[in-house]
Amino acid sequence: MRHTWLAVLACAALTSCGFHLRGVAKMPAALAEAYLEAPDRYTDFHRVFVDDLTAAGVHLLPHADPSSVVIELEKDDSGQRVLSVSARNVPTQYEVYYTVTFRVRTGSHDLQPPQTISLTQDYVFDENALLAMDQEQAVLRQALARNLSALVMRRLAAL
Repeated sequence: MRHTWLAVLACAALTSCGFHLRGVAKMPAALAEAYLEAPDRYTDFHRVFVDDLTAAGVHLLPHADPSSVVIELEKDDSGQRVLSVSARNVPTQYEVYYTVTFRVRTGSHDLQPPQTISLTQDYVFDENALLAMDQEQAVLRQALARNLSALVMRRLAAL
């Protein structure tokens, strides 16, 4: 009986504090239908972003017409750069970066001016595990793409 009351009290405390799961961002009515324009449709970010848009209820149009809302991905770039090297001039730490520039327009009117968002993550390079390092870089790049997509979705929801 005592455990039941503790469970009920814990549930009441969680609901009264306003706790709820984040879920999917709600898009404004202006973005109910949109065309996604991108220079490369096969990047990590593009795949995740399309999934996030459709999960939020945005119907993606197959082609743009003059009255449709266009989400334009102007830049979708990722890569890595060396952060530090050893005394033998061997890289010991890399930084993976992902940069996205986007804007939202309808016709010639900008609903959202161009914005650039960049995320970085560094990792330690072990020359004895080359295959694992390539896999780690790919996993980090995909995680950065997911985080960037979530950031862009929040900015679109604020329109």
